Amino acid sequence: MKSKSKKPSKQRKRFFKAPLHRRGKIMSVHLSNDLKEKYGRRSFPIRVGDTVRVLRGDHKNMEGKVIRVDRKQYKVYIENIFRENSKGDRVHIPIHYSNLMIINLDLSDEWRRRRLESSQEGG
Repeated sequence: MKSKSKKPSKQRKRFFKAPLHRRGKIMSVHLSNDLKEKYGRRSFPIRVGDTVRVLRGDHKNMEGKVIRVDRKQYKVYIENIFRENSKGDRVHIPIHYSNLMIINLDLSDEWRRRRLESSQEGG
């Protein structure tokens, strides 16, 4: 049986040294109120194709589809949020997953759809 530490230093260590397959679960984003009521859960792991709203920072209240999820840096790239670099090219701005809220889920994946339905039933 694995024990879980209460020490903040150990929590931080596990967060920053987590392997990539665990980071996907760590990167769970809050659902909008409509989705919370519909699926009976508070958060769900972020995926490419989900539509999100930015809750904090310079791009607050902007919405767009997720085009890339960087598990190594815990960042998400959104299609409508970019800036120009010194060459004049458009580059997407990375946003931390904790500053986002999912407003529309991409349910093209059968496994993901079943996962939501099972939580909806209370299982």
